[in-house]
Amino acid sequence: MSRIQACFEQLNTDGRKALIPFITAGDPNRDVTVPVMHAMVAAGADIIELGVPFSDPMADGPVIQKACERALEAGTSLHDVLAMVTEFRRQNEDTPVVLMGYLNPVEAMGYETFADACVSAGVDGVLLVDLPPEECEQVVPRFRQRGVDLIFLVAPTTTDERIRRIGEAASGYLYYVSLKGVTGAASLNVEEVAARVETIRNLAQLPIGVGFGIKDAASAQAVSRVADGVVVGSALVNQIAANAGQTDAIAPAVSAVLAEMRSAMDE
Repeated sequence: MSRIQACFEQLNTDGRKALIPFITAGDPNRDVTVPVMHAMVAAGADIIELGVPFSDPMADGPVIQKACERALEAGTSLHDVLAMVTEFRRQNEDTPVVLMGYLNPVEAMGYETFADACVSAGVDGVLLVDLPPEECEQVVPRFRQRGVDLIFLVAPTTTDERIRRIGEAASGYLYYVSLKGVTGAASLNVEEVAARVETIRNLAQLPIGVGFGIKDAASAQAVSRVADGVVVGSALVNQIAANAGQTDAIAPAVSAVLAEMRSAMDE
């Protein structure tokens, strides 16, 4: 059983929902990321999504685009991101870590090499934003046979047939994008999310994490009532950006946002 599957099963037993924070690795520099990861776990994170910085993050809004720019300016590479997970694992063997990014750096490294490196570092899952399920037949086995979960996005516009196909290819969980558009976008309609999550549940037998539009404790609580997990990114990356000139303040600022969400979700 993967760490991700074990995490969701334990949460289900406990009657709780997964809090899944996203930060961009190497933002604003490479020394900050691992301490922030540990701080997020202490604040109540169940799974960590670690963004691999990329020069053209087309699914991301300006907040995470700028985070990618800061991380790339700091010289952060895919090898560095894997090294961060290795370092994190020296103190934490339990919290699942998912790498979220784009195909280009992975293809440059090579799928086999990357999948092996994920196992060595202690990466539990990979979400490649621009890997469509129609083109993943050669990719899925390389991760599956190594026990690395391949996670896919589901959008409000995804057809039932495509959700079925994604459900067959994916493992770990599905990431439902609750808003049309890019990360950090407008307001959330929880009733629409609830209806869509129910449809996805009937088509794919995996936990569902909902992201995009989770800005505060209230929205995290509302989404946690209808989904298996709550993914929060831009709200945390905003804290990192606001404290980029005073890096000691980043972990406490990120932790404060997460702790409020965790408390609201557990009420």
